[in-house]
Amino acid sequence: MIIRHTIATDLEQLTRIEAASYPQAEGASKESIRNRMEAFPECFWILEEEAKILAFINGMSTNEENLTDDMYDDAKKHNPVGKWQMIFSVVTDPVYCKRGYASKVMAELIGDCKNRHKSGVVLTCKEQLLPFYSKFGFVNEGISESTHGNVNWYQMRLVF
Repeated sequence: MIIRHTIATDLEQLTRIEAASYPQAEGASKESIRNRMEAFPECFWILEEEAKILAFINGMSTNEENLTDDMYDDAKKHNPVGKWQMIFSVVTDPVYCKRGYASKVMAELIGDCKNRHKSGVVLTCKEQLLPFYSKFGFVNEGISESTHGNVNWYQMRLVF
């Protein structure tokens, strides 16, 4: 297994895994994933084995301190030297869930962000995932202003 950044040929696998992992109102479209891949390939962390993507995390860098809904579909908001790494998707191919793959990718992302001298990482998640992210040191900042997918999201922040 290796963890790497995205390449153009990943689009179909990433789109399939995203669609299988999120309800339609919450998941990124193929077009959105393509735009993200083109704008910030260095902000995709992909766990792969024998050319098969098992899990991935993606998001953008920005100087904005909070993750806002408009960031999801506007790849132009990415700032390669932004001090905050936003996370949009943390997904594991459903066939490979419960094997610790998302945790491996998260650990790699955190290490990369520290090496890039980011201030930290910001994400939003549903209530049942608060304990998962807390184990990496993320702090729950309460219910987010996000209305993405018409559900309640909690904003979590990891400061370095």
